[in-house]
Amino acid sequence: MRVVILGSGRGSNAEALLEAGRSGRLGGARIAALFSDRADAGILALGPRFGVGAHFVDPGPFRTKLEGAGEERFIAALAAERPDLVVLAGFMRVLKPGFLAAFAGRIVNLHPSLLPSFPGLDAIGQAWRRGVKVTGCTVHHVTPDVDGGPIIDQAAVRIEPGDTLASLEAKVHSAEHALLPSVVARLAAEGT
Repeated sequence: MRVVILGSGRGSNAEALLEAGRSGRLGGARIAALFSDRADAGILALGPRFGVGAHFVDPGPFRTKLEGAGEERFIAALAAERPDLVVLAGFMRVLKPGFLAAFAGRIVNLHPSLLPSFPGLDAIGQAWRRGVKVTGCTVHHVTPDVDGGPIIDQAAVRIEPGDTLASLEAKVHSAEHALLPSVVARLAAEGT
């Protein structure tokens, strides 16, 4: 299974996937390339470290979505890698119908909450401010509904009395780093 990863930030979840691949924990999945909508994103520095292509693609003028020429550039760049699976790992743009159609049924997203609770931005902060006792992370199929696609798997994180927002963020990220590679390995084993 050829996997491409899209990210907008430092790339800690991409790094977890790359490390899992290096240690043989992704089964039949292989990370083929990394892509970012930000030229300065940390995820791009992972490419040379792991011997994987890392590419900035100009997303166009919109800040929160892929549309028009930017969407077309992303579709062409990803299609050249022939991905069996597109993993959104901190990719901070809403995907539009053209992109979703180009990779139909092959796009998954990692979200830092137990969906359907706390969709959208700042999910960990939303959970913290709401005072819930359990939050976590979710890997789900991507559909036109933001953070609304079918859930593949989740990992729960208990919020303890001594936690701070920073410690909760660290716990959720740790859960993400375990969940995402396990889901990708399972999808590869299932031939999905």
